[in-house]
Amino acid sequence: MTRRDRPAPRPRRPRSRAGLLLAAAALAGTGIAPPGAAHAGAARTAPFRAADTGARITAETRLGPNEVDITIDSPSLGKSVKTRILLPKGWSPDAAETWPVLYAYHGGQDDYTSWPRNTDIEGWAAAYEAIVVMPEAADGAYANWYNYGRGGTPKWQTFHTQEVVQLIERNYRANGTRAAIGDSAGGQGAITYAARFPGMFTHVASLSGVLWLRAPGMPALTLATNALNGQDPFAIYGFVVANADNWRAHDPYELAPRLRGTKIFFSSGTTGEPGPGDPPGTPWDVGLFSEKQVGETNVAFRDRLDELGVPYTADIYGAGRHNWPSWIRVATRIWPDLMASIGARRA
Repeated sequence: MTRRDRPAPRPRRPRSRAGLLLAAAALAGTGIAPPGAAHAGAARTAPFRAADTGARITAETRLGPNEVDITIDSPSLGKSVKTRILLPKGWSPDAAETWPVLYAYHGGQDDYTSWPRNTDIEGWAAAYEAIVVMPEAADGAYANWYNYGRGGTPKWQTFHTQEVVQLIERNYRANGTRAAIGDSAGGQGAITYAARFPGMFTHVASLSGVLWLRAPGMPALTLATNALNGQDPFAIYGFVVANADNWRAHDPYELAPRLRGTKIFFSSGTTGEPGPGDPPGTPWDVGLFSEKQVGETNVAFRDRLDELGVPYTADIYGAGRHNWPSWIRVATRIWPDLMASIGARRA
């Protein structure tokens, strides 16, 4: 949505000797963990299986015993991008067991390292027997771009909902039980994907996502944000009036009836005032102004679900900026519920 205030980089935990050896192997170009590394399982010998589109994993780099970066050559994007994976203890490419997956989508002006850079998601994940996947999303708006009716690349929706899902399930012992969480644009993406593909996720959570894309003033704010990101603002959804059907097709508010049967959580601030731990702000503070605008769409989305009789859980918490401190407070609270929804056992 907009550039968010980020906390100072979180000091990374010291790596074990095994972790250092893994990193050295990656730097040497092997990308393969040495046999016997703690919890890393056997070195992969079988080739990676491709997705139906032909998307394939071209590199695997182990960052630690349970942390992997993969490079995906994606036909849907027309380029290669990375995805980070957190694996449960005891994971092995040859394990008989399979694990449920939580997808963590990042916000605008960020990348696939956003969650581990700003939160302790590695610690959260380590407490449960589940796989956590953080795919690249760039500033793609979690959509297959309209491109003035021509379609074509980038197809971020196809990348996330088909290519990444299939590559994880075919190569990392993931089963078909999935949940998703996202901040800002990633929150909008999580809710939109759940609505466009009912049954794909058992549980979705949006942290300050825009949940009424066509709310008064929101199209202008969306177009301006995309323009500031250096993109053609009309290439994503098209023109607001002339291509209204395409805007509606990606609007959580419009798609709300399709969410019935999916467990839904969403949260946002609404007052445009600093929340707990936030520095003082001014009325023109972009982090406060944008959160107030986002909050209005969350209130409208809540009212829409009430009208439809679709169950949900919401935390419309009033004061708070469009930033990580707010999202961390919420994410740490709902993480156990997300894990329970996919049947992830305590590690």
